[in-house]
Amino acid sequence: MFTGIISDVGTVTSVLPGGVTRYQIETDYDLAGVAIGASIACSGACHTVVEKGASWFAVESSSETLSKTSLGSWATGTRVNLERPLTPADELGGHMVSGHVDGVGTVLSIIADGDCKRFTFTAPDDLMRFIAPKGSITVDGVSLTVNEIGADSFGVNIIPHTEANTTFGGFAEGDAVNLEIDLVARYVARLLEKDNA
Repeated sequence: MFTGIISDVGTVTSVLPGGVTRYQIETDYDLAGVAIGASIACSGACHTVVEKGASWFAVESSSETLSKTSLGSWATGTRVNLERPLTPADELGGHMVSGHVDGVGTVLSIIADGDCKRFTFTAPDDLMRFIAPKGSITVDGVSLTVNEIGADSFGVNIIPHTEANTTFGGFAEGDAVNLEIDLVARYVARLLEKDNA
């Protein structure tokens, strides 16, 4: 489990396609404390560390992951939001995040709002029913509060700290983003479906 609070921004240093696609990611993490087999959320998608060096780690993505996320567009130089999993002593600063991406959205617009930026994202139709004003959503691994929703889009405000310490500072209109809906919203909707069946 994760919280959606980004603890490092890494950089993809190599991409090796094959039966699985292997990504090598440069990081400021102290990798002495990261075991082979450990989980790291990479722009919202939970991955297993399969190899590591002094300042990099490698993960592998299946065709299923590539089809459900934006990872297929990653190339050398792509910046990646990173988060290590929760431990029992950690503060839950964002919201409960599984690291299982539900779908891919798109940056629709970026508008200055004082010192903040107002981002609007499109989302797949099957995810929009789970997104509510003042609810939580994870965008590229970042825990955010939804400000407003439209028929096929939602908006969030990004404070300067978030913009400076995540990949949001490099986003442009049209960019693809990984979306994970709130776990609570997912299970409430499932219970309501059963009650109405």
